[in-house]
Formats: sequence, structure tokens, C-alpha cells
Amino acid sequence: MNYSKPFALFVALFAASFAFAQDAAPADSTKNWKLNGVANLNFSQVSLTNWQAGGESSMSGIMLFKYLADYQKDKFTWKNSVDIAYGLMKQGDQNWIKSDDRFELFSKVGYELSDTWSLTAFTTFRSQFTEGYATADEINLISDFMAPGYVIPGLGFDYDPNDWFSFNISPVTSKITFVNNDSLAAVGAFGVDPGENVRVEIGASARVQIQRKLAENIVLQTKADFFSNYQENPTSIDVNWDLALLMKVNDWLTTSITTTLIYDEDIDIPLEEDADGNVTKAGPRVQFKEVFAIGLTLKL
Repeated sequence: MNYSKPFALFVALFAASFAFAQDAAPADSTKNWKLNGVANLNFSQVSLTNWQAGGESSMSGIMLFKYLADYQKDKFTWKNSVDIAYGLMKQGDQNWIKSDDRFELFSKVGYELSDTWSLTAFTTFRSQFTEGYATADEINLISDFMAPGYVIPGLGFDYDPNDWFSFNISPVTSKITFVNNDSLAAVGAFGVDPGENVRVEIGASARVQIQRKLAENIVLQTKADFFSNYQENPTSIDVNWDLALLMKVNDWLTTSITTTLIYDEDIDIPLEEDADGNVTKAGPRVQFKEVFAIGLTLKL
């Protein structure tokens, strides 16, 4: 496949974003910017000594970070966000193992066509920080930095009827998957051809975002991304859906429930193993993660 056109689109979108920022946001002015962010640090620990009911001592911690930087002047908008999560857990005498590891950068330039519709160009970058293993023994490597990594540029339209709901439809979208780990690329992980490090798909995408205050100290945040490949199985939709329910106890203590649902036919999940632990059957499945946490919060 010819990669030049999707990569050219990716570079052009970022160039447009930075060119607009330099033209529209002088260094000595922030009056058109809206900046806010939040950082959470959560920790839990269980210690058991001669505990006849059974179980093992454990420790876990997770860090969450989210920052938004939105610019608006006349009919032009530039929206940026970064989402980071990293967690570790240890049970008994086992080694530390990851419980969460992800980061996402998002940038979108828009031009208002009406009170509710805008013409937009966006780029999403999504990956993880460190190696991932199936178990704490760190033998079976299943992921790594930029393995996978996703770059998703697109052109489309935004519908923003109010300040808490947004819908983007992009009929021109490229999904570029990177597997920059040769052992994973050799087996065709994450949809690349065996031995290749990059896969490019052309299709359409949609994004729904909601951030709304449900009660005095309760905020709902959810973001769902959908992608359809025009060339291969267009009726099979990739889904990446994040949801967070944030409950404020006081100015520095919060409780949160976060979930992530992923479905991607290019990601094979082990379904059956033989007696030696070798995978004999694999296929796409719904991936789901839920985290309940209470901890310290710092508003930025």
C-alpha cells in the first residue's frame, strides 16, 4: 500500500494546527484561551499476617492526568487535550505488573459554519509508555511503546448544540497502526502484515463527547470513537469508549469510577491454549476495563 498520501494528510493537519496557533494566539495574550486540567493519584494497600481466611497482601497505585487547552477567536477554534493514565499493582511475592498504561494526544482545528456546525480537521495519537506482559513473570510480551501506536487524522464536521455535548463525523479518516517491536510485528500483531511495522487504513470515523455535571459534586465524562475501514469489512466498526464518573468529596479528595471498552477486529485475544500453554485459538473480542479509585486530586 502507498503510505505517502495518509502521511501527507497527517503532516498537513499538524502544520495547519501550528500555523493557526502562531497566527491566532500571540505569545503575550491568553485571553482567547481556556485552560484547565486535573491530576489524580490513587493508592490502595492490603496487609495480611497469619490470615486464616486466606488471600495475599497487595499494593496498587494509579496516576491519572487530563489537560485541556482550547482556543477561540471569531469563527476559528483550536482544541487540544492530553489524557494519561499509569498504574502498577503487586500481589504477594509476585513482581509489580501494570494495571493501566495509556496516553492520548488530540488536536482539532475548526471553522464555524453556523451556531452549531463547524468544519474541522483533527489528529489523534494514542499509545502506551512501557512494555506489557500477560502475567507478572514478564515472559509473554504482548505490547510495548508504539506497539501498538495509532495516528488517526481526519477531515469532517462538528455538531456542538451546547457546551456539554459534541459530535464529530469525519468521512475522510486515516487510521495508521504502528507496531515498532519486531517480535510482535513478526506474528502480525494488531493487524499489520507479518514482518511489517505499519498498517494504513482509509475510512470514516465518528466521535461523541459528553461532559456534564449531574449533581453538585458529580461529573460525567465520556468519549466514544468509531472507525470503519472503506476497503476491508466496512460493516465492522472499531470502538474505543472511555467513561468516567467523578465524585468530589472536598477540594482535594475525590472518588472516581472509570471504564474503557475496546473492540477492534485487528486485535486477536487468546481463546484456547494447549497443555503447554501455547495459544491454539485466538480472535477478536470485546475488551473491558473498570477502575474504582479514591485519592488525591490537584486542579490545574
